[in-house]
Amino acid sequence: METHNITTTWKGNMQFESTNPSGDIISIDAGTENGGEGKGLRPKALMLSALAGCTGLDVASLIEKMKLEVTDFKIETSGELTEEHPKTYHKVKVDYHFYGNNLDEKKLEKAVNLSVEKYCGVMEMFRQFAKVEIAIFYHS
Repeated sequence: METHNITTTWKGNMQFESTNPSGDIISIDAGTENGGEGKGLRPKALMLSALAGCTGLDVASLIEKMKLEVTDFKIETSGELTEEHPKTYHKVKVDYHFYGNNLDEKKLEKAVNLSVEKYCGVMEMFRQFAKVEIAIFYHS
């Protein structure tokens, strides 16, 4: 069984540093409106980055395996928070944007669907607490 271990260390005020299994470090901080200095990533937004990163890695791998011509690829995620505390994401939107002159839309849609429905563990975790909407956009 695989286990991920991280260490998150308080750096003063509202700022923390958190390790990653790769050894990289990220900074986490509250915004000025919440007593922080805005010198790091916000924890909830970081969850959206984790979601985009997870599905993005899947899709990038499938683009390579399928030998698809894609000049650029980005994922835009947004999360709608509940009104009451603790505020949690209850609705999340994931937009996949593919750029290129010769996009194979059917195969790219298959790659996204494989990630969304089969491979992305973070996507599956999000579905436990939020309604997740997916959209795909093609740009030439």
